[in-house]
Amino acid sequence: MGTGSPEVADGVVPPQGPPAPDDESSTGGRGGRAKWVRRSVLAVVLALVLPLLGAETALRINYTGEPADGTYTRDQDAIWLGHAWVDGRKTDADIAALAGRLKSTGIRDLYVHSGPLEHDGTLPESDYPRAAWLIESVHRELPGVRVQAWLGDKLATESPDGLRLQNPATRTAIVASTRQILAAGFEGAHFDLEPLHSGDANYLDLLDRLHEVTQANHAQLSVAAHQIDPLPAFHSFWGTVTNHPKWWSQAYFGQVARRVDQIAVMSYDTMQPLQSLYGGYVAQQTSLALEVTPDSTDLLMGLPFFHENRFGHHGAAETVPAAVRGVRLGLSRTDADRTNFGVALYVDFAATEADWTAYREGWVR
Repeated sequence: MGTGSPEVADGVVPPQGPPAPDDESSTGGRGGRAKWVRRSVLAVVLALVLPLLGAETALRINYTGEPADGTYTRDQDAIWLGHAWVDGRKTDADIAALAGRLKSTGIRDLYVHSGPLEHDGTLPESDYPRAAWLIESVHRELPGVRVQAWLGDKLATESPDGLRLQNPATRTAIVASTRQILAAGFEGAHFDLEPLHSGDANYLDLLDRLHEVTQANHAQLSVAAHQIDPLPAFHSFWGTVTNHPKWWSQAYFGQVARRVDQIAVMSYDTMQPLQSLYGGYVAQQTSLALEVTPDSTDLLMGLPFFHENRFGHHGAAETVPAAVRGVRLGLSRTDADRTNFGVALYVDFAATEADWTAYREGWVR
């Protein structure tokens, strides 16, 4: 006598019903969909992570090797100086200290913050009341060093507020502001307009007009430039993802460089987490910039003389020693004998003694 169900006891196996709706063996059920989602997410992650790992590995390799002999200052360096130098906060004692700091370095140009521009492109003269004192003092204490007016403003490219280069009247006002700053005694105009998107034709038009003015006054036209795409068309990808393209194409960088006397790459705020990766990135940026900057234009690579920790900038990674080594490696591999080349130090009021020592020991020699 059996103890199971009557059907089994009689040797009859009951038919199996359909699987339960949540049975993961069913590709049409929730379990199957969950597997498909997980696999899709994994594929997307790999598609993003693997190229990133490859790019970071390339940067680390780019930081290896030894710079060529002689890849040191060519006496074409510059430094960005804060607004305190023209608004009355600095004194003769500060000038003496600055002269002592800069003597026997390669610094030839001072980019002195003298703005910002108003959103309509105008510049109040009240923004730089002590300009004449500064220029006269620098000429006395540092013969041969040029004083340029650093002018900038936020552009209305990613928000409704800011300066609009697409407005012809605004560009005309910027040209008039440049004439004004040169009449005040400055030996050049240095522009830092951000965020400036790659391919902006209005900016190129402005530079053409500005260069006519500076050349007529035997003055310098210089610009602070965005970094160059580390991967082809990367600014387009990043702009789609974040609405902040950040980088310029190499071709656009070259278009800008051909229209100015000096171009200084803002080679910091790179999102790199390690000194070796940051240094490799600077080496890459140096090479990319050298490839498209004409010999007649001074090319300067920015050094981070500031210390912050925020999105895009890791203070422990973006150091002066790493930047200097990266600059020398890029210069060595691309155009070691180029004379119109230097570094630009950003910025005087945030610099430490360690920054100055690293610049002197690594670049000035």
